[in-house]
Amino acid sequence: MVEEKVIFQCEDDLQMKAVAGLVQKSSEFRSTVYLVRNGRRANAKSLLGVMSLGIENGAEIEICADGDDAREAADTIVSYLNNPKI
Repeated sequence: MVEEKVIFQCEDDLQMKAVAGLVQKSSEFRSTVYLVRNGRRANAKSLLGVMSLGIENGAEIEICADGDDAREAADTIVSYLNNPKI
């Protein structure tokens, strides 16, 4: 299992697009990927799950990935959350 922490950096008016992009990126990997915020965990491949975390600009998020490509998944998601390209 790979665990990484990141601070979500995104302008307020682009947050929903960034969350949708995050789900899309997460879905590219075979590994199970979860996001954890304030003690709550959501499947990073589920749009409703990720939205339920209430992620906003400046939020600290933990990425937990488990599987064959877990390291690549975590690195990709950390990079994306640091600078979401919409």
